[in-house]
Amino acid sequence: MMVHRNRFNIYLVLGLCVGLAWGCQSPETKKKKELAALRLHIETNPHGMQQTEVASILRENPFEVTVEKTPFLTDGSVAEAKIVNAVGGFAISIQFNREGKWLLEQYTAANHGRKIAVYCQFGKDLAQHRWLAAPVISKRISDGLLVFTPDASREEAEEIVLGLNNVAKKMHGNWIHEQ
Repeated sequence: MMVHRNRFNIYLVLGLCVGLAWGCQSPETKKKKELAALRLHIETNPHGMQQTEVASILRENPFEVTVEKTPFLTDGSVAEAKIVNAVGGFAISIQFNREGKWLLEQYTAANHGRKIAVYCQFGKDLAQHRWLAAPVISKRISDGLLVFTPDASREEAEEIVLGLNNVAKKMHGNWIHEQ
């Protein structure tokens, strides 16, 4: 009878260890799993429902921008994202990789005065999604750095930046652009 009790205790201990290993994730592990998706769309004239869509920018006092349905840049070209201090608050700064830098330069050079509509998905299972901003193109951006003030709380912005950096790490190995 003692043999069965010892065997039961060993199985109980092993079961608890396995349960704890799978069930408990550190905050660091959870942070590594968070992802975000980013799409940049260029403002355009409405010329058919097949190629354009209307983006409602800002939740408070929204305005509409007609944009190309197909984004010209996505999170696949992000090298690094971070939050930077700006007048009156904060902004999101996105550094694009070489390909993204070229595309950003090409689109900003050709579309002076138009807007870049920034769409983002974030949160658990990318459940939150919305248009974050629509900065006006005032000059050609040749350094691959896009900085905008998002329609998001500081916590949401931190979540977006973390998710974009995790995507960048997965897409480009562990390399993050250093400035």
